[in-house]
Formats: sequence, C-alpha cells, structure tokens
Amino acid sequence: MSVRTNSPAEGRVDADDVTAGGGTPSPAAGRVVATSPGARRRPRRDLLKTFEIAVLVGPALLVFLAFVIFPVVMAGYYGFFRWKGFGPPTDFIGLQNYVTIFQDPSFHEAVAHNAIIVVMSLVLQGPAALLLALLLNRPMRGQSAIRVLIFVPYVIAEVVVGTGWSLMLQSEGALNGLLEKVGLGAFTQDWLADPGIAMWTLLGIITWKYIGFAVILFLAGLQGIPQELTEAAQIDGASYWQIQRRITLPLLGPTLRIWAFLSIIGSLQLFDLVYIIWGQYVASTAGTSTMATYMVANGRNAGNYGYGNAVAVVLFLISLVVALVYQRFVLRRDTAGALTERSER
Repeated sequence: MSVRTNSPAEGRVDADDVTAGGGTPSPAAGRVVATSPGARRRPRRDLLKTFEIAVLVGPALLVFLAFVIFPVVMAGYYGFFRWKGFGPPTDFIGLQNYVTIFQDPSFHEAVAHNAIIVVMSLVLQGPAALLLALLLNRPMRGQSAIRVLIFVPYVIAEVVVGTGWSLMLQSEGALNGLLEKVGLGAFTQDWLADPGIAMWTLLGIITWKYIGFAVILFLAGLQGIPQELTEAAQIDGASYWQIQRRITLPLLGPTLRIWAFLSIIGSLQLFDLVYIIWGQYVASTAGTSTMATYMVANGRNAGNYGYGNAVAVVLFLISLVVALVYQRFVLRRDTAGALTERSER
C-alpha cells in the first residue's frame, strides 16, 4: 500500500494512489482532503467572539431596552387612552389626545419657546465659550483657577441653581436691591414675571449654567490641535486671528458640531430650571413654558396621564427627528471620516 502525502504546509493528505497488492486500485480509492487545524479552530473562535460580544453588550442592551425603549412604547400605548394614572387603561380614545395637542395654542407657544431657546443658546453660548477657551488655552497666571470657576456652575445641581436664581431675581430680591444700592434703581425689573424680559432672564441663567461645559469641551478640542501647525503659520507671518480662522476653527469643527448637537437636544428637553424658577403656572404667563413643562402641567398635575404620555411621545418624536436630521446633514462628514479611517485599517 502506497500513500502520497503532501507537505505539512498544504495541510491535507492525498490518497488517490492507494493500491492493494499487485497494483490493482482498491474500490475505495479516491482523494481524501483533511481539514487544516486552523480551519477547524475557526468556527470555535467565531463562536467565542460572538459569546464575548453578547456578554459585554448584553447588560447594556437590556438596560437600554428596559429604561428607554420600553417606556417609550408604553407611553405610546397609554397615549391612546384617557387614563388617570391608576388601574388598567380602559377608556380608549384613539388619536384624540394627539389631535388636542396639535390644536392647543399653549403647546404651540411651548414649541416656539423651545425653538427660541435652541437658537439663542447656540448664538449666546457658542461664541462666548469659544473666546473663553481660546483665552484659557494660552499660558497665563491663575489659569487653573479660572477654569474651575467657569466650570463650577455646570456641576451645581439644577435644583440649587433654580432656587438660588429665583430668590435673587424676585421683585424684592438681591439683584434689584443691589441695583438700588449702587444708584441704578431705574434698571430694576420684574425679572421673572414680565413677559418682555422673562425669556431673556431664562437665557441668561442657561448661559451661566452651561457655558462651562462648552468651554471645557472646546479646551479638550484645542489640546488635540498640533502645535507645529500654529508655529509654522507664525513663521510664515500669519497673525493670531488669522491662525484661529484658518487653522484652529477648521480643526475644532468636529468638537463644535458635537457641542451644538448636545446643546440642541438639551434645549428641546429643557424642564428643570423653568419648572423650579417659574413653576407650572407662571411659566405660561411669563412666556417661558417649554414642551416638557407643558407635559407635566397638562398631564401629571392635571390628573390626565394619558394626555401627558401623548405629549411625551410628541416630544420624543420631535427630538428624534431633529437628531436624525442633524446627524444626516451636519455630523455626516465626521462619521464618514471615522468610517473611512476604520476601513483603511
């Protein structure tokens, strides 16, 4: 019996020259291909990789489904009922809650207020935070202390911020008292109840509260810009502002776009500061109500949880559409660059 064996590198054995006594081929003669050890181990490796991904992603996925997807689905379900919040919902009214939402002028005002907050937050916080970040990115005395002071308002709880500002901005509060003490009594205002300035008061508080986050985010982006580029531009005779315009801002673009995205979503869902400072009734008369405060005032506080769930679904859909549109048209360049780099690797 003669057997021809291929080299070990080929990883298989050919048995097509199998003969039985006198050179007569046996009936079982044929080619036998043995699987290489690497090929045998590949399915096991793929199975282990799948198991590892399931173990690592599974808990986070379960938490996401339990605390994000399931509440949204249940809110959509309860939105079809007239429900008081206890017992199973039985009074099915279909789309009546949603029709009422879109016909309510108070909801239209709340949407308009959210739109104003979105736009003005970008206009006020963006340039101010960028200038502060450029200033703090340069060597200066007390740099660390200034960074801490700017970032402190962001880490203070919204309840503390809202309570403090509501006390200071009352008609007999600290701000009006300070203006009278320094001889500027003519500038005293009803900062919270006057519809003409209440929105500007809210924007000022939001800017004071959240500008620290933008500054820290921009500083982190500035640290990633190579110093060699600015040094080369200085050697070529470029001024400081030319360097910022031609080098710093383009390279800081991804950071700016991410901050703008977070600011937009946060402005659409703004609730705590407005509810703490103005409450559910003053917010509507002062012109500072938002979709979230409208949801609480007309849902939970009114004892109509079905309607409140419907408002929550509308708020979720508006935020989702804005997020998808922003990612599609603004963040697409950053995502495409990341995917291209990953594929090249």
